[in-house]
Formats: sequence, C-alpha cells, structure tokens
Amino acid sequence: MEDKHLHYLQLAAEEAQKGVLQNEGGPFGAAIVCGGELIALAHNEVLKTNDPTAHAEVVAIRQAAAKLKRFDLSDCILYATCEPCPMCLSAAYWAKIKVLIYACTRHDAAQAGFDDAFIYDVLEGKATEKRMQTLQIGRDLCLPVFELWQKKGDKTLY
Repeated sequence: MEDKHLHYLQLAAEEAQKGVLQNEGGPFGAAIVCGGELIALAHNEVLKTNDPTAHAEVVAIRQAAAKLKRFDLSDCILYATCEPCPMCLSAAYWAKIKVLIYACTRHDAAQAGFDDAFIYDVLEGKATEKRMQTLQIGRDLCLPVFELWQKKGDKTLY
C-alpha cells in the first residue's frame, strides 16, 4: 500500500518541479485519487495566475470537483508534496476529503521561504502582532440573506 502512496507523491513532486521550472509558483504539487484513479494533478500557480489562492492543493481540488461534477470529495485521497498550509487544509475539509497524505513538513517549507507560522498563530490565538484590521459592521444589512437561506426549501447543504 505504501508503494501506491509513494507513486502518487512522486507524480505530485514531478508536477511541482514542472511548475517551478516554468516559473508558475513555488515547489508544491498535489494529486487527487478517487477509486484508484488519478483524478487531478496540479502544481502551485500563484505566479502564473497572480492568484494568492492558487496553491497546488486548491487547484487540484478545483480540478477534481469539476471532473467529478460534485463538491463532495469524501471518497478521494489528497496527496501533497508538503504539509498543507491553513488555507489548503481548510479547502480539503470543505471538500470533505477524509485522507490526506503529504511528504515535507511546514518546517521544510519555512526553510525554503514559505513560512505560514504567523497564520497558525492567528488561528490558535497566539499572534501578538496585527497584520490585518478587522471590523464588523452592517449585520442588519446582511442578516436577511442568511434568513432567506434558512427558509429556502430546495437548498443543498455543503
């Protein structure tokens, strides 16, 4: 079983290398497998698209969801060349992925210049520095949309 996992990690690593050599993004690759079939293979495209959310895992999740024509990827395995950042980990949870297999750690990524420790500190309530101003206003303006959603009889929960 480990050989199969290493095979998909190898594909993700080759894809990551392709992205690096094409100057499309950092050294990150991802593969999504469903039912033993490779469904998506992606690399980081932040530089290619000027999209800060175009991380390999997010790109692969988007590809897999489009190919499978569904947002629930709970029967899929996500392979990543590196421990997913908080955004990518959240995207995997939103996609309901139940198995994540990764190679390098967030500490390996930090050594290469990709340090998301601050984001982890924010999420854990440990951040001592503010890098973003937040302000909550206009609740009365937007709450009716949530009420509409709650009353909607034909909604699809996700």
